[in-house]
Amino acid sequence: MWQYINGGTSARFLSSSARASKWWDHVRIAEKDPIVAVKEAFRADPFPHKINLGVGTYRDDEGKPFVLQSVRDAEAEIKGCKFEELSSSAVSSKFVLESVKLAYGNDSHVVKEGLFAGVPALSGTGACRLFAEFQRNFCPDSQIYLPNPTWSNHHNIWRQAGIPVKMFHYYHRDTKGLDFSALMADVKNAPDGSFFLLHPCAHNPTGVDPTEEQWREISYKFKAKNHFPFFDMAYQGFASGDLNKDARALQIFLEDGHLIGCAQSFAKIMALFEHKVGCLSVLCTDKEKSAAMKSQLEKISLAMHSNLPMHGLLLVTMILSDTDMKSLWRKELKDMANRIQTMRSTLRQSLEKLDSSLNWEHITKQVGMFSLSGLSRDQVKQLEKDFHVYMTPDGRISMAGVTRSNVKYVANAIYQVTRMDEEVLCAGNSGNQ
Repeated sequence: MWQYINGGTSARFLSSSARASKWWDHVRIAEKDPIVAVKEAFRADPFPHKINLGVGTYRDDEGKPFVLQSVRDAEAEIKGCKFEELSSSAVSSKFVLESVKLAYGNDSHVVKEGLFAGVPALSGTGACRLFAEFQRNFCPDSQIYLPNPTWSNHHNIWRQAGIPVKMFHYYHRDTKGLDFSALMADVKNAPDGSFFLLHPCAHNPTGVDPTEEQWREISYKFKAKNHFPFFDMAYQGFASGDLNKDARALQIFLEDGHLIGCAQSFAKIMALFEHKVGCLSVLCTDKEKSAAMKSQLEKISLAMHSNLPMHGLLLVTMILSDTDMKSLWRKELKDMANRIQTMRSTLRQSLEKLDSSLNWEHITKQVGMFSLSGLSRDQVKQLEKDFHVYMTPDGRISMAGVTRSNVKYVANAIYQVTRMDEEVLCAGNSGNQ
């Protein structure tokens, strides 16, 4: 139609269109998350016996996704439910209450007195993102300290909320354990009133957790510095097989009088990865403050995703509130944790039987779903190329991907790539003598 309009108007329109076409010219391909990159590389590999050790979800001993019987029972219970007759607010409130009980204990004073603000979230990621937004809104000049290393998405979550990110020492690469002295020094040297993200159990990606005594020292130093502890608890029960034991860090901080923030995820511990069920809770000093904070969290949640899908919330609420289902789930969770512990022992034994000169004790000392193997990026690439074994570039092994049928193959693959480097190192040393 523009050929019928005078030249001046047409020219102005074309000029405006040309400018508009440049709006997105500066956008570049985003760097892939390392876990996503591993998934894509694994899928693209045509080798029939490839092994994915980068997966972050539980798999059974045949390497297949696993549906808990407790989840099936809950599904059967709600199958005939008329969702239009359910109150989403009532379901959410019940879900939050049961989640908070799981984190802090049924008999905790914060549960009995209602000294918490809680909202459902899109798994642990959504819970962390909600808290990051809350932190930005009400502590705009604050920053967050993340453990080095931590789950890669933690960086994205707080940075996209506009919160500056700093790191604190956590993992000792030589001992493959906790660098406790450096951790405590960073806690001490951080500005008073800093925010810290902590993994209460089954640290991702290292599998290294502080002892109970170390948690007490950390809590004491946090109290002295008035730091805010935010716990990301995605693996409660996976470290030891005991839900209460794995929540001990939260209980210690609670006993010491901290106001805690906690992100919970049921994606892993109930094998509900596709349902994205999570909870964010923040402890408060009184009921009035709880109401105020809850209203603000709900406002942020409404702007981010309006109402959450109810099906997953119903499943989790049903399991946590029904005595028989919860008992069955506890047993199934312990069975999952035991399988992972068995695979840790078997992998270590298999490597040691191959007469590897390296020390593999860290595989059984670390806990939870992940083990930071100590493999280099080049060794990880060699595993992919020569043995079709996939893991994240930092050498993180998902123990859920190790099974009785593939553990010897995995051990031999690791042995071969580490032996290659040992032989090169030995040859270099002999040549220098």
